[in-house]
Amino acid sequence: MAKENIIAAYEEMAEKYNELIDHKPHNAYYDRPNTLQLLPEVHGKTILDAACGPGKYAEILMAKGAIVKGFDISPKMIELAIRRNNNQGEFFVHDLSNRFDKLENSSCDIVLCALALHYVEDWTLTIQEFYRVLKPNGILVLSIEHPFYEFNFFKSNNYFGVEHVKCTWSGFGNPIEVNSFRRPLGQCLSPLTDHGFYIDKLLEPKPTKEFEQLDPRHFKELNEFPAFMCIRAVKRNDFT
Repeated sequence: MAKENIIAAYEEMAEKYNELIDHKPHNAYYDRPNTLQLLPEVHGKTILDAACGPGKYAEILMAKGAIVKGFDISPKMIELAIRRNNNQGEFFVHDLSNRFDKLENSSCDIVLCALALHYVEDWTLTIQEFYRVLKPNGILVLSIEHPFYEFNFFKSNNYFGVEHVKCTWSGFGNPIEVNSFRRPLGQCLSPLTDHGFYIDKLLEPKPTKEFEQLDPRHFKELNEFPAFMCIRAVKRNDFT
């Protein structure tokens, strides 16, 4: 039921999300600049934008000469990604928690997955698929909700559990309930190290100065305690 609710929420907010994504502070001046800095040179590289939303990351990456394939669970988001990118790139509807049947083994240089894994209850298959589609020494870059922030935000009673949580978003039009899964730090890192990756860099981001002009209250809060976490992991070629 949680998955159906997640899809319904993004279908409802898709147009407004796309309208605001270029300059909404938490996306434009917190998540994106910090996540993008973890990417290597992208020119000529094949990048999978997993859970691509309305295609903003893809737009940035293709402008830098990357070849981008993107998928999202929301059909409306895929429509918007195609429109935003003027039919450049390859975009299709797909569930992040299922096998990536349209992608061949070792077909991508980089996998990017921004602010989406908290919608997946069990990361095992997803991380295995990231590993499978990456070339030797391929790079995986993730941004996720910070586990310490989520533990406090949802007032959880058991830090070590993976639990279904929900909250109401009001920043993309009408208030809408968004379902996701909160997990401890260990459950964010061990799926990577257990399934063929080593962690190259972990970043607890801070907002850029542009954020302060648009949202000074959250700018102050994010400089005191992180809401997101960014990870760069590398495919281990010796993993069996």
